[in-house]
Amino acid sequence: MASAQTMSPIGIWTDAEKDATFEIFKCGDKLCGRIVTLTVPNDPATGKPKTDNLNPDPKLRNRLRQGIVFMQGFKYDSDNKWDDGKIYNPKDGKTYSCYMKVNDAKTMEVKGYIGFSLIGKSQTWTRVK
Repeated sequence: MASAQTMSPIGIWTDAEKDATFEIFKCGDKLCGRIVTLTVPNDPATGKPKTDNLNPDPKLRNRLRQGIVFMQGFKYDSDNKWDDGKIYNPKDGKTYSCYMKVNDAKTMEVKGYIGFSLIGKSQTWTRVK
């Protein structure tokens, strides 16, 4: 567990597109993530702040995208990997199984998948702070 502390994903990250920043934080005995900022916070068509308009729950469609806790349930596995989490993608309104693997002090792999982790989409996130 010592390496988990030195290679912790807790902090602020951005994805490859640099369209948002995300905070990974402790929530109970697991890790969660929230959207901190959006590079383009307003919908270009309406000029209003982006909402979670594709959420499958109609009651949540008017909440602001910025601030959403979109990652949850990650627990430490091994080798700087946190697994068994879920990631919600507000761009398509779907939730995927997910793991995070810290590569080094500045990068980590985040992979969302359905079913088996061999099939899915990986992104490299870069630490902001």
